[in-house]
Amino acid sequence: MPAVTHDEWLRRAEAVELPGAHHIDGVEEAGGGSSFSVVSPRDGHVLAEVADGGAAEVDAAVAAARRAFDSGPWPRLAPADRGRVLVRIAELLEERREELALTVSLEMGKPITDAHDIELRAVINTFRWYGQLADKLTDESPHTPPDALALVTREPAGVVGAVVPWNFPLTLAGWKVAPALAAGCTVVLKPSENSPLSALLLAAVATEAGLPPGVLNVVNGNGPVAGRALGLHPDVDVLAFTGSTAVGRHFLRYAADSNLKRVWLELGGKSPNIVLPDAPDLDKAAATAAWGIFFNQGEMCTAPSRLLVHSSIAEQVTEAVVRRARELRVGDPLDPATEMGALVSAAHLDRVLDHIATGQAEGARLRIGGERTRTATGGSLLQPTVFDRVDPGMRLAREEIFGPVLSVLTFDDLDEAVRLANATEYGLAAGLWTSDLSTAHQVSRALKAGTVWVNCYEEGDLTVPFGGMKQSGNGRDKSVHALEKYTELKTTWIQL
Repeated sequence: MPAVTHDEWLRRAEAVELPGAHHIDGVEEAGGGSSFSVVSPRDGHVLAEVADGGAAEVDAAVAAARRAFDSGPWPRLAPADRGRVLVRIAELLEERREELALTVSLEMGKPITDAHDIELRAVINTFRWYGQLADKLTDESPHTPPDALALVTREPAGVVGAVVPWNFPLTLAGWKVAPALAAGCTVVLKPSENSPLSALLLAAVATEAGLPPGVLNVVNGNGPVAGRALGLHPDVDVLAFTGSTAVGRHFLRYAADSNLKRVWLELGGKSPNIVLPDAPDLDKAAATAAWGIFFNQGEMCTAPSRLLVHSSIAEQVTEAVVRRARELRVGDPLDPATEMGALVSAAHLDRVLDHIATGQAEGARLRIGGERTRTATGGSLLQPTVFDRVDPGMRLAREEIFGPVLSVLTFDDLDEAVRLANATEYGLAAGLWTSDLSTAHQVSRALKAGTVWVNCYEEGDLTVPFGGMKQSGNGRDKSVHALEKYTELKTTWIQL
């Protein structure tokens, strides 16, 4: 990205036109007339008034998606033609990259550099990758007796309801929408009420790229109303959700109480990051641990929020993390020099502060941070926070905080490290730092996590699947495997 100053980003932010209506059947729809305010966490100011959807708007969006699936052209297009539309979406997202990055930064507090260089890169690559994949998939013809022919085909599953959170509003929407569209499905997307603006822009881009009406619809609204209506809707065939484990349980109940739709869940995490004394580079391990927990303000389900360090190196590694936290630049999300921006809302900041207060009351040692910062701006900013002397039974070690709060725990041998790592209801991700190849393989196999990073963290690309075990969910985003969520296997047996 060419160098853009803080003042220039502020000027460009003033010029951004933010949407406010639902996107249903290819056009903007105001809905029933009620609205809610989208408040920017960078300064507490209202960004936009957005149409507030309920059962009526969800019904309209699902009906549009059903028509588009049952009688529209999208599921009947040649896969290569669907792929070309997805690639065109990627191209238009690239053309509007700055506008979209600003929108993300304004609505959820992500630093503008991360929004532009990481969030937008991810969603652009996702649509391009699935667009290029669309015509590369093959069906099966199993070996049969000579008097028969068997065909196993993958067919689009139908209408997909996608409910996504605010921490990576475009990336996570892309991980649901792009493979669903590539498979030939139609989609009703419900973004978080904290971050609906970027999702509405995504829908507008998709329509401009040639996506037929009704294929991608966006309904704004809160979870207990619009999300519930989507989860209970009898004409939704598949529900894909990323968010908290508590809300994931609701979607499973909605499916049971309606049409037994398939529900795919990517839920919370309390990811362990294990540092052994033979780590190839302890300074790099510490720097990566700090980056992992403070990136995106700690608002990541994969955040390495539990740092498990061998007792012989615990103080050395912890001090290095604290030093990095002290150097971290917390500031205005629109300042390109900012490394950690604002938490998504004042209410979320209060929840994180409650966890911090509980950690102190339970006896953990606060090494740095723990307080609001830059309060004069009106923004929801928090100091990067590190606790050590954390006991495995404390809330700090058990509950997902979803903020820039690191808990340091120690162990004395490898078996204890694995026990501590797996002593959680979650199983989304884990990290391991070691120079020993056998240890890397053995511990990776022993960790109950959907992704294990060895001597790195948060690495990967679209070729590898992403998802969790245990109460971190089921199914996988990214990679060819994501298409399994949005397709049905059909067997055709022909007697010759």
